[in-house]
Amino acid sequence: MHHEHLADLLFPDITKLPSDYEALYPERRLAPTALVTRLGPSPTGFIHLGNLYGALADERLAHQSDGVFFLRIEDTDSKREVAGAAEAIIEALNYFGIQFDEGVCQTGERGDYGPYRQSDRTDIYHCFARDLVRRGLAYPCFCSEAELANQRSKQEAAGDNPGYYGEWALCRTTLSIDDIESRLAKRQPYVLRFRSPGSAEKNFTLTDGIRGELSMPENIQDIVLLKQNGVPTYHFAHVVDDHLMRTTHGIRGEEWLSSLPIHIQLFQALSWQPPVYCHTTVLMKMEDGVRRKLSKRNDPEMALSYYRSLGYHPAAVREYLMTILNSNYEEWRLANPELPLTDFAFTTDKMSSSGMLFDIDKLNDVSKETLARLNDSVLCDFLLEWAGQWQPERANILAADPAKLTRILGMDRHSEKPRKDLIYGEQILEHIDYFYDEWFVQRDAFPETVQETDRLAILEAYLAGYDQTDDRTTWFDKIRSLAEANGFAARPKDYKKNPDQYKGHVGDVSTVIRIALMGRSNSPDLWEIQQIMGEDMTKRRLYSTIQLLR
Repeated sequence: MHHEHLADLLFPDITKLPSDYEALYPERRLAPTALVTRLGPSPTGFIHLGNLYGALADERLAHQSDGVFFLRIEDTDSKREVAGAAEAIIEALNYFGIQFDEGVCQTGERGDYGPYRQSDRTDIYHCFARDLVRRGLAYPCFCSEAELANQRSKQEAAGDNPGYYGEWALCRTTLSIDDIESRLAKRQPYVLRFRSPGSAEKNFTLTDGIRGELSMPENIQDIVLLKQNGVPTYHFAHVVDDHLMRTTHGIRGEEWLSSLPIHIQLFQALSWQPPVYCHTTVLMKMEDGVRRKLSKRNDPEMALSYYRSLGYHPAAVREYLMTILNSNYEEWRLANPELPLTDFAFTTDKMSSSGMLFDIDKLNDVSKETLARLNDSVLCDFLLEWAGQWQPERANILAADPAKLTRILGMDRHSEKPRKDLIYGEQILEHIDYFYDEWFVQRDAFPETVQETDRLAILEAYLAGYDQTDDRTTWFDKIRSLAEANGFAARPKDYKKNPDQYKGHVGDVSTVIRIALMGRSNSPDLWEIQQIMGEDMTKRRLYSTIQLLR
């Protein structure tokens, strides 16, 4: 067959040569050790934890090596595309601190290796598809869906593997150039297929950046390169793009392992060096004692919107993901509690090749540690921004006095053993709601060990002697005196030695006051809470509780 003639028939409007694009997208001027990585999401309306997991690995590999990290939108499947999804992806990744050097951004594109939307790169794909036809490595296939379905039935009956290959690749061997010209003249639809040189008896080997050396059977399928509408398949488009954008490392999910023989074969056919593929494993969760794969459909925690709506700080989510991305990260963090995450030397050989367990409880523990390291004002700004989007009515109340909110968030966070009980926005608001009359509720009951008459006497005496100007020592001395005056031990150890001589101890008295003021039996330092509440609120809360007890 006259391959050059066929190439002209199929691509009459393509005038550029592969060499033109090689010149347009030259090797990047980077240090030999610099890595170029990419994230290539499809704009199908759902960005999930797995995307962020891979993006963080991509970002670390590129930026710690002074390389380049770019965003490519792989939008060749127009049927599944959701309007505005690409913008939502960019915004979500930006929220979680993923910064791209090149690619699609909210204001358009930036970088010298674009376009970065695959839908804008059709001529590029056609140029290289034409070259494959010219070299006899691709051909048109006019088989209809009905013919392909009938062929699959025959393959099943014969016990053969399904697909378009060997003797089953009908258009590969039966069509002459005249047949093709005739069908094209009749505008008969066709796809462009790759003429696979693979053998079912041969294996190939390569080194995966995570899994080490892999040995797999060669691809024998004549896979589709261009669909009937001229749009490339993922297989073809990403190979062309990764080469021209000079990608050095491709991090992707293990579901693409089965396609690896196809991709390596395409790189070889085009005489290009493939990137170092790094196939991650799936995220899993423990359920009823059994590990299972996290599901986009069934597990709300798979969606990034889950963490945003609850108010997890982006730094906490990144920090947690690093603990499952690299097995030595936790040890490094323990030794370097104050250093930024970016100081950690991330490597693919410390990534797991078996299922990684996602644990929401561990995320919460990591979040506590992360928030404990944040500056009070930084945490305040984050909470106000989050509440403004997700709980605007509460945000208005909080924003009325940001200095008060900053003091609240800073309570007990700066001692040698700082408190670490703040986890995420929604939980924090519940944790501090007693500081605001609009949200105050009595969550806990008074201790049963303190009689109702004693509760009333304690609160009346406390209100009568309350002085907002008392320092911590003076204030606590008053509580001890109040305890003794009402038959309670001034010290817990005194009560422990002689329980029959007392109604309880000073801790019981403090709990009665605490519940009256905060509606809960446990809280940070009571004296500091009252200093933040102020004299009016403190006395008003005490008076209201006294009225209820009378």
